[in-house]
Amino acid sequence: MQEKQASFSIKNWADDDKPREKLAKKGRSTLSDAELIAILISSGNREESAVQLSKRILASVNNSLNDLGKLSIPQLMKFKGIGEAKAITIAAALEIGRRRRIDTEEVINKITSSANVFDLLQPIIGELPHEEFWIIYLNNSNKVLHKEQLSKGGITGTLVDVRLVLKQALEQNAVGLILAHNHPSGTLKPSTADKQITHKLKVAAEAIDIKVLDHLIITQKAYFSFADEQIL
Repeated sequence: MQEKQASFSIKNWADDDKPREKLAKKGRSTLSDAELIAILISSGNREESAVQLSKRILASVNNSLNDLGKLSIPQLMKFKGIGEAKAITIAAALEIGRRRRIDTEEVINKITSSANVFDLLQPIIGELPHEEFWIIYLNNSNKVLHKEQLSKGGITGTLVDVRLVLKQALEQNAVGLILAHNHPSGTLKPSTADKQITHKLKVAAEAIDIKVLDHLIITQKAYFSFADEQIL
């Protein structure tokens, strides 16, 4: 058994097959997702190399790094060879990747389409396991003045305070609002509550000459725009 275990050690592989050496010599883009994860966990188990174990972990989430990032520490630890330290390392690395995406999207400072809204907010709310309701405040050139979370836990489960939205709009000197919330279920169909809060905020904002320009439902990979579908 010891000889079999040794054969799975990355140390015994040819240099071109070792993820660390491959990254150093050929660049990070040449590595597969499994090879990158193998670098994080360093070793596999008695039956699998680090790369083989990484491939199995990825296969469990349909080879989706986004879905892998949603796994909890206990869920990762269910894989033989993944202890708490390795699970935390994987989770930390994927969280860094998520935050890097947020930093990249922060350069979006003007909204010209619903796709811009999706690009701005998807890294923030697109992969959450719970609902969050966000507001983007715009000036008369559709530049982003401010964005913030208004509620957490689902529109039906939390009260969307219209007064707070309008108070913030006046403080920001905003003339336009874009509403957005995520659907962890993945469905893009607006609920009755979604439509009601959209109408409620639209009517209230119009009373002080502020327009609700759109309301987006955001999921991990797609979005629904009230404005694009002409139901605003």
